[in-house]
Amino acid sequence: MTIRRCDDSDFEQIWAVINDGAQAYKGSIPADRWKEPYMPREELRREIDAGVVFWGCELSDELAGVMGIQDVEIQDAQDVTLIRHAYTRTDVQKQGIGTRLLSHLLDQTSRPVLIGTWTDAAWAIRFYLQHGFEITGHDEKELLLRKYWKIPERQVETSVVLADRRWRELQSRG
Repeated sequence: MTIRRCDDSDFEQIWAVINDGAQAYKGSIPADRWKEPYMPREELRREIDAGVVFWGCELSDELAGVMGIQDVEIQDAQDVTLIRHAYTRTDVQKQGIGTRLLSHLLDQTSRPVLIGTWTDAAWAIRFYLQHGFEITGHDEKELLLRKYWKIPERQVETSVVLADRRWRELQSRG
């Protein structure tokens, strides 16, 4: 397994991994949030243009998993790093790819890290909890999703935010 930063030549592979891995959400997330493909190419391009940097895990010279990282700076708000669009191909799930990618990305930043995912994606929430993240409270979740993400209101309603220890330490200091 090799972890590497993806570039423009990886666009089609990133898109394929996301849409294959996202099949896990089908039937779990609200039906009005599911679409085919889950992430159209235009949406992926917008995410990259907005600053999401993808890293990939290669197996046999092919991307098996991808995870994005995005630094967000907002005036009068805490600078944070978001983990975005974490997916593993269905044929290689549960082999430690997500863990390796997450660990690598966490090493890339000294900022507090936030992760948003679907409320009904219990397996994704468990994954992040196992890696030291904690679910934020409802009011904090609402505030964070509106401040740091550009997502539809319906997605805010049906998502959770998980925070790392750096975020929790900042919040405990007031």
